[in-house]
Amino acid sequence: MLADDFGREVTGVRVSLTDRCNFDCVYCHNEGLGDTRGPMAPRDHEMSTDDVVRFLEVAREFDVDAVKFTGGEPLLRQDVEEIIRRTPDGMEVSMTTNGTMLPGRAEALVDAGLERVNISQDALDRETFKEVTQAGAYDAVMEGVDAALDAGLAPVKLNMVVFEQTAGYVPEMVDHVAANEGLRLQLIEYMPEIAGHPEWAIDIERVHDWLAEQAAHVEHREMHDRKRYWIAREGVGADDIFEDSNGVDDPDAGDGSGGVDEPGPVDESSAGMVEIVDPVENPTFCANCHRVRVTHEGYLKGCLNRNDDLRSMGEMTRAEIRETFRETVAKRVPFYGEYMVRNGDGDWEVNEKYLGGGADDESADSEAVATDEDANTDADDPLVEDVFAEDREDAGTADD
Repeated sequence: MLADDFGREVTGVRVSLTDRCNFDCVYCHNEGLGDTRGPMAPRDHEMSTDDVVRFLEVAREFDVDAVKFTGGEPLLRQDVEEIIRRTPDGMEVSMTTNGTMLPGRAEALVDAGLERVNISQDALDRETFKEVTQAGAYDAVMEGVDAALDAGLAPVKLNMVVFEQTAGYVPEMVDHVAANEGLRLQLIEYMPEIAGHPEWAIDIERVHDWLAEQAAHVEHREMHDRKRYWIAREGVGADDIFEDSNGVDDPDAGDGSGGVDEPGPVDESSAGMVEIVDPVENPTFCANCHRVRVTHEGYLKGCLNRNDDLRSMGEMTRAEIRETFRETVAKRVPFYGEYMVRNGDGDWEVNEKYLGGGADDESADSEAVATDEDANTDADDPLVEDVFAEDREDAGTADD
């Protein structure tokens, strides 16, 4: 297994199969590349089926054990089932999709080897959904979620980007996954560094605080040091959400008892899970990143936030893929906390040792990097105040 100079082993790859999409989401950054979309028809510059499979076979040589297929909308390609079927043994296969093409294909995808799916769903309100996605496909997405569940892909993770236009729907989405077994919610912090419009950003810590108040149980996920909030279903007590209510012994307990009962695994028929992905200005997130990205054109990318580290795999022979993969991993650096550091005023700026030169010198593209002066994450954001204050009142009434 390959690791960078910061001890981060690369265990997964995120492969963009196309930049084409049948949505036009206002927050989309196209895997950090910006808006490169063109006609919806297949294009010659996309990696071929054999190219993708060959890359995965080489990645598996380096003990990479997970691949997530993304886009654009990956299901615009008709060869996704074949790619999944030919993915090397030992690699967990997942996909991020807008869900509109899952009806009619979900079962075939599962038969091919798809194990998990993330479906983008930013609101349960039709008009807001249409405004955010620039597509009137709300019903198709809901049908896609049902198709994924029917095909055995539970738990289905719903991706919701949290920003000015969607923040007000967070409580409703949390209630939705808590009430519907088989669903999980992944709240994704809006990234003005690569998507622009810093005025759309909200203070994600306020969402964390609100979820902590609602949760029956909070746990940590090792990847990116993420928190998971378990929301009890209606009528279920906080102590009743665990598979083993007696818990398991914790030999490291520090109360002198020689061990205390800790909660066992959560029973997902009793609670819904909400997770927050919060990479913005978060050195801990970057320090725990274990993925390399592949663009639809066959470039390796060590960091989502940067485009100055793109490395071509040439004609995508096995030798070229191996060499480029090794080089990409060797040159990876955490974005926040290493590539970007705090200056004397507390603002983020490019670390001077990465200034100058090209991709091989880890140079900075100053226009692609946001600073605190650009971002609007005011803790007194009235939108966030209104959204979560109102929901607290509703929740209090319900509890009574």
